[in-house]
Amino acid sequence: MSSLKSFASDNYAGVLPEVMDALQKANRAHARSYGADDITSRTTRLFKKVFGADVDVYFVFNGTGANVLSISSATQSYNAVLCADISHIYNDESSAPETFTGCRFFPLKTNSNGKLDLPVIQERLIRKGDIHYPQTKLLSLTQSTEYGTVYTKEEISELSQLAKTHGMYLHIDGSRFFNAAASLNCNLKEISTDTGIDILSLGGTKCGMMYGEAVVVFNKTLAEHIAYKQKQVIQLASKNRFIAAQFEAMLTDELWRKAAIHANKMAQLLYVTISKYLEITITKPVQANAVFAQIPREWAASLAEKFPFYIWKDTTNEARLMCAFDTTEEDIKSFDAILSALSTKKTPH
Repeated sequence: MSSLKSFASDNYAGVLPEVMDALQKANRAHARSYGADDITSRTTRLFKKVFGADVDVYFVFNGTGANVLSISSATQSYNAVLCADISHIYNDESSAPETFTGCRFFPLKTNSNGKLDLPVIQERLIRKGDIHYPQTKLLSLTQSTEYGTVYTKEEISELSQLAKTHGMYLHIDGSRFFNAAASLNCNLKEISTDTGIDILSLGGTKCGMMYGEAVVVFNKTLAEHIAYKQKQVIQLASKNRFIAAQFEAMLTDELWRKAAIHANKMAQLLYVTISKYLEITITKPVQANAVFAQIPREWAASLAEKFPFYIWKDTTNEARLMCAFDTTEEDIKSFDAILSALSTKKTPH
């Protein structure tokens, strides 16, 4: 088995031991299917406790499924969705969101840190009631953002209030929601329930689960049809308990926090490590578990051979370097050794 480590994606990492143990325990006996089992019921109660609200929870196979289910539950096919121009739902889920929802997606320009600002959103809140124009119904944020930056509690609350004022729902694509909460040193409730969001795609895979995400519904208006939508968009698992069991492990004693703090800490160490090379430019604040940096184009092959990563922006050779729960200081030292051999310009330490 290869010992290859990677900065390509936290999806490349394996499974937390506690999660693997939960899967093994869930495998010991028969259980009712399609979420009618005891593990799913128990985990749903745990979600209500953690989020401090009577939330509805739907377990799905993957992040695209979570986003499609969230958006489709809050929209009609004549609606429009506002999202960041760099958002995953706009750039990286093929045409699944449009195909399943029938909605028009309007990408909005983000600021230099990959966030959506109020004025940019307000500029698109036009032609309400105009039958010739797709009616805007949902605003979608990513937390942490595609650039690894984090919306503060105050920023989310402000955007939530804007959405409510204009008759929109607020959705959060939280594939790295755990990393954002760890970065803000807060609990999950503080950046969801307390900020007034309507629906959350909560990611587990990137933080150490084997597979599966959760759609958490805060606004009861959305709960009426979502169970039927889940079946319609092919996200209802027959052996639902195996997704629920993983989330039970993640939420128990905040296992997610331990994993996310470590990944974020490794990103900070990676940032400090590569910042000493004058040929490298850090392009975004390092707030969660991602480091974005422009690296010399001629270095890419040598680096990627040992530590695969993705080039985010071809024109500037901006790389995205992701850390995971199993990234180690030794991994970063090994990466540093390759950089040191390539570089001729280092700042003294």
